[in-house]
Amino acid sequence: MTARRAATGPHPSAPSGNRSRRQAVPGSRHLGSRTARGGHPVLATLAVLLSLTLVSGLAFAGIQLMRLQSNFDTKPLNIGQDQDQFPADTNKDALQILVLGTDNREGQDSNNSDVMMLVNMAADRSHVTVVSFPRDLLVPLPACTDPESGMQYQEMALGQLNGALGNGGPGCTVAAINELTGLNVDHFMMADFDAVKELSNTLGGVEVCVNQPVDDPLSGLNIPAGVSSIQGDQALAFLRTRHGFGDGGDEGRIKAQQSFLASMVRKVQGEGTLNNLPRLYSIAETVTKNLTVDEGLTDISTLIALAGRLKDVDLGNVAFVTAPVVPYELDPNRLVLDEAAAEPLFERLVSDQSVTGGEEPEAPASETAAPGTPTAEQSPETPAIDPATIPVTFLDGISGEPTGRDAELARFLLSEGFTQAVAGGLAQATTPGTQIFYAYGYEEMASQVAAELNIPASQVALSSVVSGVVVQVGADFTDGTSMEETGDLGGLTGQTAAQVTCQSAFGY
Repeated sequence: MTARRAATGPHPSAPSGNRSRRQAVPGSRHLGSRTARGGHPVLATLAVLLSLTLVSGLAFAGIQLMRLQSNFDTKPLNIGQDQDQFPADTNKDALQILVLGTDNREGQDSNNSDVMMLVNMAADRSHVTVVSFPRDLLVPLPACTDPESGMQYQEMALGQLNGALGNGGPGCTVAAINELTGLNVDHFMMADFDAVKELSNTLGGVEVCVNQPVDDPLSGLNIPAGVSSIQGDQALAFLRTRHGFGDGGDEGRIKAQQSFLASMVRKVQGEGTLNNLPRLYSIAETVTKNLTVDEGLTDISTLIALAGRLKDVDLGNVAFVTAPVVPYELDPNRLVLDEAAAEPLFERLVSDQSVTGGEEPEAPASETAAPGTPTAEQSPETPAIDPATIPVTFLDGISGEPTGRDAELARFLLSEGFTQAVAGGLAQATTPGTQIFYAYGYEEMASQVAAELNIPASQVALSSVVSGVVVQVGADFTDGTSMEETGDLGGLTGQTAAQVTCQSAFGY
């Protein structure tokens, strides 16, 4: 099994003959030891997993799961050539499930993955990490054999990850993710457009938040500013649009998908769905009719063994993150891994650690500070920017009626040396999540304000319609001067399920 990584330099990776081979660690399910170094379809995946958490131990469950089992279409898990597998014990091991979304629709088939998300479920049920891989990501692709035609696809030093699906099916994407991350993917789920529409209807809609009205004729998304409950075609459009949010590219699209999923998880937990068997079965039946999975996921004992994996996980420990990437030097329209940032992420996944905080790895002895040298914790922190130079305005977006929170927080920042902090009164619209907007050139200032108020980076956004820094206080920050902890991603891009985010329309 060959270890391959996308190069961030100007040239593709070296030919396969020059690549080193990883040795499997005895007793490990992962592809190699790293201790020396670290859309829409995911809705269907999480709904299936959530729905399964209630069925163990009930006679009703066995009967219904038999019916669900017949709904699945199946394909091989891994069709990579010469790649070892390390089967998981679904009762006690960490599990990795690759979720693929295709843009197949009636009368049109596609050989590309529209969405690629890797769901990592902790062995001790304490956390879940969902890693999104951009569609334009270039990675080394392994040699794969189509299980139906027998056609062999040669390995590529650098190819587009979402094209691996066309090299024999989802099992080739699984093989590519294995070699990219050092993990051993246990299962996959592949869904198409119908899964999104039908699932969102079964859920009764999912709440989303946008800071400005969005009218994107390319995807069909048309929603007003503020909070909307969307389902059917609008839910699909929200998750598919590449021109509705952020900079009009895949980054904004992934953020919208992560926000949608976080909202869906909150809805499922908040409405007691995990304790409503008929409703859960309805969700599972909807999803399984639109899924292609590996053979292992059609086994009833495997499905039941997934029970409880998500039921008791704290929302702050359900993380949605994006694999760190940088533009490819030979084609800025394509991306490659940011190795320095991706390596620690993959190390955490391989070692079954959460990305939402916890203990940092101990520094090697050679890197330990000499006696008497002040540590970072002992050294007083110096603000990157003089707070007195930061223009920050607070707006009250909690309820549509004055609550005084804009003035209260402005007074707090004034006491902390932010002498340009002012109360701006009511916001134009209410918002469930506090947002910090900043004008071009004010990003570092906005980050400093966010740090002062403990507002997550996922709730900080660029806007072309504000001056300086604007804090729109939402329903998640109704008291105190520091937001409650909702999960720290340690510099990764993304959010936790506990964080309420609103999307900024493209062009704002």
